[in-house]
Amino acid sequence: MQKGTSTAAGLLLGFALDRVFGDPRRWHPVAGFGAASAALEGVTYADRRVAGLVHEALAVGAVVGFGAAARRGGVVATAVATWTVLGGRSLAGAGRAMADRLAAGDLDGARALLPGLCGRDPDVLDADGLARAALESIAENTSDAAVAPVVWGAVAGVPGLLGYRAINTLDAMVGYRNERYRRFGWAAARTDDVANLLPARLTGLLTAALAPVVGGHPAAALRAWRRDAAGHPSPNAGVVEASMAGALGVRLGGRTQYPHGVELRPLLGEGPAPTVADLRRAVRLSEVVQLAATVFAAAVAVAER
Repeated sequence: MQKGTSTAAGLLLGFALDRVFGDPRRWHPVAGFGAASAALEGVTYADRRVAGLVHEALAVGAVVGFGAAARRGGVVATAVATWTVLGGRSLAGAGRAMADRLAAGDLDGARALLPGLCGRDPDVLDADGLARAALESIAENTSDAAVAPVVWGAVAGVPGLLGYRAINTLDAMVGYRNERYRRFGWAAARTDDVANLLPARLTGLLTAALAPVVGGHPAAALRAWRRDAAGHPSPNAGVVEASMAGALGVRLGGRTQYPHGVELRPLLGEGPAPTVADLRRAVRLSEVVQLAATVFAAAVAVAER
């Protein structure tokens, strides 16, 4: 089997494994990488950008090296790597569970679920705030947890799959703008921004194109992207959140409470604040975007070889 065909088959098989089984429940490799990175931080940490750059290079470099050795496993290695790094089924499941709890009026249960979706402070959020936080997380993580991994898999095979997940995990661990990580986490945050530039825009395009699946309009999604995305502090989250807001006909953004403080985010889209029904629509749209992105990535893998 030719290399491009092997990569494409592995991406599709890995996506199917994620759809059927979801994340591994025990001994998840990403959790293991997180533990190893935390241990490495005990050695590399200093309140300087150069220290963060060294940390990033060592952690990501080790994973890419492992991926380069593992890619000789062909379809099986690519499929296992794809399954390992994808989080699409878990993302959709968390979104549906949040919608179910909100629909039942179980705010305590909904608040307990939120940390699994994003880093906001759930204790200060009412039902509307929880719905908005979950929907924005669904939009952002459709790109980060599902589209970006297969894009990098198509470009660079197993090293691309594993390397991207390492980059994204490090950003989640140290890419915060708090006192400890403002300088040390700079390299992780900027590397993640660069790694997601193309995937976020592919996600935005697919979100717009597939908006009719959930009763939305492609033109509204593209209009919200063009008008609102640039105001977001993230060059990538703004694209996917604005396009999702436009596709659903809702308004996202505004006052956002994190454990480290309050951020006033720009408004994205136009229309009412999202409801539980809109959260369910977002999950459905996320799922079709994930599938479309994987098929596209497989086609790219075949074409580029």
